[in-house]
Amino acid sequence: MFLTISTTGDEKTPATDLSFLLHKHPDNAQAFSTSYGTAHVVYPRADAECCTVAMLLEVDTTALVRRGKGKGRGGAPDAALAQYVNDRPYAASSLLAVALSRVFSSAIRGVCNARPERVQQPLPLRVEIPALPARGGPDLVCRLFEPLGWTVAAERVALDREFPEWGDSRYVGLVLDSDRLTVAEALRHLYVLLPVLDDAKHYWVSADEVDKLLRAGEGWLPTHPEQKLITSRYLSRRWSLTRQAMERLELVRLAEADDSEVEDLDNAVQDETGTDETGNGESTTGETATGKTTAGSGETATGEGAAEDRPVPLAVQRRDAVVAALKESGAARVLDLGCGQGQLVQALLKDPRFTEIVGVDVSVRALTIASRRLKLDRMGERQASRVRLFQGSLAYTDNRLKGYDAAVLSEVVEHVDLPRLPALEYAVFGSARPRTVLVTTPNVEYNVRWETLPAGHARHGDHRFEWTREEFRAWAGRVAELHGYTVEFIPVGPDDPEVGPPTQMAVFTLTAKDSTKEEKAA
Repeated sequence: MFLTISTTGDEKTPATDLSFLLHKHPDNAQAFSTSYGTAHVVYPRADAECCTVAMLLEVDTTALVRRGKGKGRGGAPDAALAQYVNDRPYAASSLLAVALSRVFSSAIRGVCNARPERVQQPLPLRVEIPALPARGGPDLVCRLFEPLGWTVAAERVALDREFPEWGDSRYVGLVLDSDRLTVAEALRHLYVLLPVLDDAKHYWVSADEVDKLLRAGEGWLPTHPEQKLITSRYLSRRWSLTRQAMERLELVRLAEADDSEVEDLDNAVQDETGTDETGNGESTTGETATGKTTAGSGETATGEGAAEDRPVPLAVQRRDAVVAALKESGAARVLDLGCGQGQLVQALLKDPRFTEIVGVDVSVRALTIASRRLKLDRMGERQASRVRLFQGSLAYTDNRLKGYDAAVLSEVVEHVDLPRLPALEYAVFGSARPRTVLVTTPNVEYNVRWETLPAGHARHGDHRFEWTREEFRAWAGRVAELHGYTVEFIPVGPDDPEVGPPTQMAVFTLTAKDSTKEEKAA
């Protein structure tokens, strides 16, 4: 199993800087033990004009069999059928990828104290692998490497040159050229894509492989056009791991698109046990877990007539108001946008009139908690067919959101930066266009009734704004007129004669003319 990496240079920037970046001296022939053999590193040429490092991996086929048999437990599928006669010692695979990680670990991390200025500089690189298994052929090799800045030459290897009528093998001779990549980037590409092309691994794929993939794929995998194929193959087509990796990659992509940190997007749930029952998993200041907050008029925030010893939390009142409005609209297929921990989804599942309920949230953590809350893994087949959870950002249009009767944005809009609010408006009202849209948001005027809320503070630390009743009505009216909806407003919670209700809800209904257009388009 053989691989070479070459670069060129001059007296000012000598090619031998490659040896510093790889942490391997060109005058020494070195050997490194791996789990399945020995990796040898030598330099066929090392001068200012050209430097080539070669790695030869000697595979111990006996150790390969002894360490595990069968796919995923130490032996590739080929080894499971023919334990001692297979391509593992000769063709690049996950064995070579692991050896690259073992031998060039510092280089993959981009660490070089001797030439720190060269670490982030692209080099003219050439990578040659004479025998690479490629399930998908040269076309797939190009689809994987070309988007990363490589010029690809992949030539099929004949099964036997003496018998051309036998056709080609699944192997290719690969040459990669690029002058746009650093050494660290090149090594990370090879580490991930060699086992992807082979579509097999010589070891058991466990949960920590997701972290390995995301580390090696940082900076390129979230935007790669073949992301799904790469992820699935790298994780040996294990569905649960692939889904976990795809969710985390989507979060990275959204964070990069929004020029924000992943932690800022995945902050919907701070503490699974400490949050209240709001629709989106937020904890509230002023709305205590029991709702026992005294209003200025002597009412509790949970409404008139509630028993003093068992008040109804505002979050429950809000959810009940949303469910009642959905029933009134006649909706059967409902989107819960910003579903958080899934309380509203859970409530809707109890009513058979809602035949399809979809929860959407940008936070992987929130969706994980929602899945556990709903017990999706133990839910009966008929019930499970009514509910779906998936990750998505309301800052972008999404075809998966089209065709539903109603959409709910419960305590969501106030978490969006005002400059980005028009993007959410278009994604929901302009692109998805459900017949009914319910929007709830805090009424900032009511905040003076929360004794525990300091003056001038929002109810939640992540609120970008909180609207007065007039501001909310102005926003809702503009959105309705722009996108062909009518809108009415419903108070949620005790409607204080001076400051209004603690929560305000807008019910948007697509006008008959626009609804007819949508049906014809569908």
